[in-house]
Amino acid sequence: MFSIGDKVVYPMHGAGIIEAIEEREVLGETKQYYIMRLPLGELKVMIPLMNVKSIGLRYVIDEAGVDEVFSILQEKDDEMSTNWNRRYRANLERIKSGDVFEVAAVVRNLVLREKEKGLSTGERKMLDNARQILLSELVLAKGMEEETANLLLEEYIG
Repeated sequence: MFSIGDKVVYPMHGAGIIEAIEEREVLGETKQYYIMRLPLGELKVMIPLMNVKSIGLRYVIDEAGVDEVFSILQEKDDEMSTNWNRRYRANLERIKSGDVFEVAAVVRNLVLREKEKGLSTGERKMLDNARQILLSELVLAKGMEEETANLLLEEYIG
């Protein structure tokens, strides 16, 4: 179980800080929820405690994890399908996994593909989303401002 003040990652949404644990009635059912604030965009998300495992909520990475992310961003891209639909689905699954290293690989691969051949509208949107998820985790993992983390990320992905 997580505590107030914990820095956690909600797959597909990004990293945030648990601000409260509250009991709320939603659709006639009373449940306990983590109230998580996402620093990028100042969103608040309610996460049912009973769904935490299935959602894949996890702690933000440590310094060694940050180093691994930067290492992944500098690697050569994975072999990706030339079929847009297969590539899109594979990347979406990687993002949904909530694994920051998979998200970093998606960002790297899409940035490299964009430089080589350009991206479709769907893949451009996916890149922006994956980049935001990665950026939010870096902001909390490194304890830095969004702008600083963004500059650091740009350094690694070119």
